[in-house]
Amino acid sequence: MTSDTPHERTVGQVLLLTAGFLVLVAVSSASVLLVNKARDDNAAVVHTIEVENQTNTLLLEIRRAESSVRGYLLTMGPDFLNDYEQALAAITPELDKLEHLAADNPIQAENVRQLRTAIATRLDQFEREVGFFKQGDLPSAANLVRDAAAGDTTTTIHDLTDAMRAEEDRLFLLRTANADRSQQLASLVTITGSGLVVLLAGISMFLIRRSAHARDRAERQLRENNLNLEATVDARTADLREANEEIQRFAYIVSHDLRAPLVNIMGFTSELEELHPGIFHRIAALSRAQTSAAAQPMIADGGEIQLERADKQLSDDFVEALSFIKSSIGKMDRLISAILSLTREGRREFSPVAVDMREMIDGIVASHAHQAAQAQAHIQIGALPRIESDRLALEQIFSNLIDNAIKYLKPGVPGEIVVRGRTKLGFAIFEISDNGRGIDPRDHQRIFDLFRRAGVQDRPGQGIGLAHVRTLVRRLGGTMSVASELGSGSTFTITLPIKWTVNRTAAA
Repeated sequence: MTSDTPHERTVGQVLLLTAGFLVLVAVSSASVLLVNKARDDNAAVVHTIEVENQTNTLLLEIRRAESSVRGYLLTMGPDFLNDYEQALAAITPELDKLEHLAADNPIQAENVRQLRTAIATRLDQFEREVGFFKQGDLPSAANLVRDAAAGDTTTTIHDLTDAMRAEEDRLFLLRTANADRSQQLASLVTITGSGLVVLLAGISMFLIRRSAHARDRAERQLRENNLNLEATVDARTADLREANEEIQRFAYIVSHDLRAPLVNIMGFTSELEELHPGIFHRIAALSRAQTSAAAQPMIADGGEIQLERADKQLSDDFVEALSFIKSSIGKMDRLISAILSLTREGRREFSPVAVDMREMIDGIVASHAHQAAQAQAHIQIGALPRIESDRLALEQIFSNLIDNAIKYLKPGVPGEIVVRGRTKLGFAIFEISDNGRGIDPRDHQRIFDLFRRAGVQDRPGQGIGLAHVRTLVRRLGGTMSVASELGSGSTFTITLPIKWTVNRTAAA
């Protein structure tokens, strides 16, 4: 199995899921469209049936009126007259309903218009026949009936209704075929989509089973690899802790061993400094005695032999050399003290406590008030979150950074130092900004190295402050960074856990 197999498998699963989603969307969309079309086609079929039924209903009412009129003329029965009047009252509403139903078809609309004219003519004949009969004018009524029978009004009505039924029959066949085709297409799309979904589901199950087998194999391999992992980690951690302690002991011993000869050198240097006048005066006296036994040495007012030019230059060089030795001894003594301090700090156990950062920073600023006043620096403290951490380590971190901010301000420029903080995702982020001389970007990492300093070395220091600060920040589970440009001030950013807990790494 190659290293990119899991990635390829993941990509394949994503593509498969995407394809399944697209198939479902396509099937759903097509099904919706086809269902809507089938519904429209079915509605058209129903509409055709309604038009045909309405045509038959209208024709039935006309025949009912015609039969009632003839029955009334033959029998003079009131029931036939009532039936005629009911049919006459129903014809116009039924005709209006038919006209409304057939309005979407221009052919049927024209047939309904002609049918309305023919029906109006036929109804007028019915009214005239009944009117003559009610007046007792039977010959006129009979003549009118014969004329109506001989006329083509009834034939026209029947022809128009037959034409309308024929048109609706044609539309019925067409719309039924469309509805059947839509239903078949919807069924086909549904079956095809279901098949594709089942196929994709099968492929997905296959890939899932393959992934599960691969995961099981990986888990077995992991369990096999991790059988002795915890013991290995504990052993490595113990080795690292022992090595760290050994380094600290070595640094402590070396510092003490270096300090002993350093004290001796300092003592003998002081003795040489005390013996210096007598040594050179004796050398001068011996030199003159050898040169001229009769010559008298030059005696100063204090009774001491006055040195000549060459001897005086040698004496001055000796004094300068002693001064350099003492200066180097002092610097080395400070470095040894710094190493001892770092060693003691490395051995100190941290203990987390609740810390009010605002109160702690106020105390640090108060302790630097005199130094800030001399540098004409104003220190502004913004909102600071509360955290749980080692208080002494925090005091050392922020005291060092504030001290540096004051120390490296621009000469003659009022200092502006801002301390602020915020929280994000379980961490507290603190920023110490100043408008000082700034740091060259090339030295951003250099300043955190032990005994390394950047810029002009016009301030006292051993180059261990920021290295010590970064070590403390790391032991507290945090990170530290700097953003700065020459002449534009600096911003040191410290990120610490809001709630820090002692762990083996910190203890080591």
